Amino acid sequence: MTDWIKAFNPGSPITTEAEAESAARASAVAMFIGALVGVVSLAWAVANPAELQAAVDAASAANPAGAASAAASVQIGLWTAGGFAALQLILGVVQWRNPGKMLAILFMVLVIFGIVSTAATPLIASAMPNIPATPMWQIALSLVVMVVQLILLIAGLRGIGRLDRLQMESAR
Repeated sequence: MTDWIKAFNPGSPITTEAEAESAARASAVAMFIGALVGVVSLAWAVANPAELQAAVDAASAANPAGAASAAASVQIGLWTAGGFAALQLILGVVQWRNPGKMLAILFMVLVIFGIVSTAATPLIASAMPNIPATPMWQIALSLVVMVVQLILLIAGLRGIGRLDRLQMESAR
């Protein structure tokens, strides 16, 4: 357990190839966390259809002709969320087996975008009073999860870089 804690710490020294590989896999763990959050969010949305219906009703209030479009958008959104959760899981497995910088950097950019957009949610909600507001606890929890993912991705990038250097040195 302490080996994983050390591997997930972006400030810990990496001296061996095994430590570098463990640290590199931290980025895959961040992707698995993203997939888990996606599945839990999707399950929550499916289990609480009243909230989805409230969102459709709020969208339909401004434009009654768009009620069918709003209902279809909810279904498309649910399928898209499931697809993205599955994609994160697949990319996490790829990253676990063969840690690479490109996936880690891509997910780091996406997590940073997620942090910024989630932090801006209360400002956007105050500008549009007719849309259902996201609860503050949900915003805070999302930010905490994304910060944990960011820390794991940073540790993973450090591990990937060190693993590359150690493998190049041993090849010489």
